[in-house]
Amino acid sequence: MKAILVLEDGKSFNANSDLNSECFGEVILNTSVVGYQEMITDPANAGKILVLTYPLIGNYGTAPKFNESLKVWVSGLVVKETSRIYSNFQAKSSLGDFLKEKNAFTIYGLDTRTLAVHLREKGPLFGVISTKEFDPKKLVEKINQIKRQPAQTLLPEISVSKLKIIGKGERLTVLDMGVTNGLLRQLEALGYSLNIFPYNASVKQILSINPKGIVISSGPENDPELTRVAQNIKPLLGKLPILGVATGCQVLAAALGVGLIRLKLGHRGANYPLARPGSFKGEITVQNHGYVMDYDALCKVKGLKVTAHNLNDHTPEEIESKSLKLIGVQYNPVSAGFDQVNPMLVKFNKLLSAQR
Repeated sequence: MKAILVLEDGKSFNANSDLNSECFGEVILNTSVVGYQEMITDPANAGKILVLTYPLIGNYGTAPKFNESLKVWVSGLVVKETSRIYSNFQAKSSLGDFLKEKNAFTIYGLDTRTLAVHLREKGPLFGVISTKEFDPKKLVEKINQIKRQPAQTLLPEISVSKLKIIGKGERLTVLDMGVTNGLLRQLEALGYSLNIFPYNASVKQILSINPKGIVISSGPENDPELTRVAQNIKPLLGKLPILGVATGCQVLAAALGVGLIRLKLGHRGANYPLARPGSFKGEITVQNHGYVMDYDALCKVKGLKVTAHNLNDHTPEEIESKSLKLIGVQYNPVSAGFDQVNPMLVKFNKLLSAQR
């Protein structure tokens, strides 16, 4: 059936869909060639309309092992073309069947190249996908009505509702704001018992298990409840080793009194280069964020160092403090394979070992 994507500035794009529905959300781009299943099941993308810029999506199918969570979190998915066939020895089903099973609202046949150029020029825009209404003016009015409403938190829906324990070994607290299966697998591979707490766990609850350290997971940015998480974490700075991942890094920054700056075009893809001070060696990272930490404010925090920056725009991507016992990474410390652990998690493990 026919579908339409309308942006808040009135720009519209025609498409097709197999599901009769309507959804709203910030329209974001991701330039990755692979990883579509991981992206749509990543809680950090909850409520977003995700546009995949690679023109052909679904050619290697899907498999349960690649889910970052049990649910498709994106509000809507936008692709140029979905592959009618798939070929991969790990695949269990096609992307189309996976999306149908999850009742995920997807539109295809849209000119994603023109859409990407428009978003790069205009910056972050809210949008709507609909198969029910095709008048752009009416849909823009619907967008404006939603934007006038107070922002709603997604964390209670995303986070675990009670303590969940995975693995055996020394106890490690994971504060769940949308933790991914990929991160949990790596932490478990390091030999820890992962005590996964709700995002709003108090200091008393966190300390009750006598953990070796704390990991603040990724999750949706700019959520109203992130301020509360930062307030809960602040008393723990310097007491236990803390790792902040992606949005978790932003929470650490907030606990330190550092604000965020919104990017005109978010860092969302699998080939973002980093550089470290005093080194000519670059590193390629996976990123998915629309905000960055205020560099000037970071420099004013005693004992804190910016240990890596983005080579494209020189924004901070990594922070560290020995006195505060913290590491924060704005990027996603993904594994190169199911049996490998990202070097940054290995570094955090060394920080934990030093406390023994």
